[in-house]
Amino acid sequence: MIKVMISDDHVLMREGIRQLLEFDGSIKVVAEAADGVECLEKLEIINPDVLLLDINMPKKNGIEVLEEIRKNNIDIKVLILTVHNEVEYLLKAVDIGVEGYILKDSESAELKNAINHVFNGENYIQPSLIPALNSRLVNRDIDKVKIDSLTKREMEVLVNVANGMFNKEIALNLNISERTVKNHISNIFKKINVNDRTQAAVFAIKNNLIKLF
Repeated sequence: MIKVMISDDHVLMREGIRQLLEFDGSIKVVAEAADGVECLEKLEIINPDVLLLDINMPKKNGIEVLEEIRKNNIDIKVLILTVHNEVEYLLKAVDIGVEGYILKDSESAELKNAINHVFNGENYIQPSLIPALNSRLVNRDIDKVKIDSLTKREMEVLVNVANGMFNKEIALNLNISERTVKNHISNIFKKINVNDRTQAAVFAIKNNLIKLF
C-alpha cells in the first residue's frame, strides 16, 4: 500500500482527493496539511511515500516547500498537484527536483497512475505539458548562451532594469554615469535580442536572474 500525504489549503479538495485515492484500497492517505509550514512540520514526524503538493498555499507555497524538502534531504517522492499549467512553474519544480507534476483537472485514473510512477522511482509529467516543457528547455539553452555573453557589469545593469529601476537610479546604485548606463543597456538589448526594458525584464525573470517570489 502506498502511503500518501496531501498538502492543499482547500478542505474540500483534500477530502475529495482522499476519497478518490482510497477507493480501491491500494493507496492510504496518512496525513494532510493546510499550508506549507504545517506540511514541513508533519514531515518531521511522519514518513509518507508520496507527497501530493499544491503550489498556492499560505505561509509557504509549494515551490518553497519543495526547496526545503530537497535542501534538508527529506526522503519523500513529491508530486505537485496544481491548477498552474504555466511552463515556468513546471520548469522551476523540475529544476528543484520534483518527481511528478500533474494538473487538478486530471482524471482520477491519471492521478493514481502518476502516484504509482513516482512511488516506483519514475518521473511523471502530465503528457499535455511535455511539449511546452521541452520547448522551454531548448529556449533556455539558447538564453544561456545570451547570458554568458553579458559582462559582469551588464548583468548588474540588467538585474537593476528588471527590478524596475530608471537609468538615474541605476547610475547611482552602481556608481557610474547615466551615459554609461545607456551604453550598457544598448549592448544588453543587442546581446539578448530584446527591444525594450519590459522585454529585458521578462528575459531576466524567465531565466531566474531575479526572484519571482
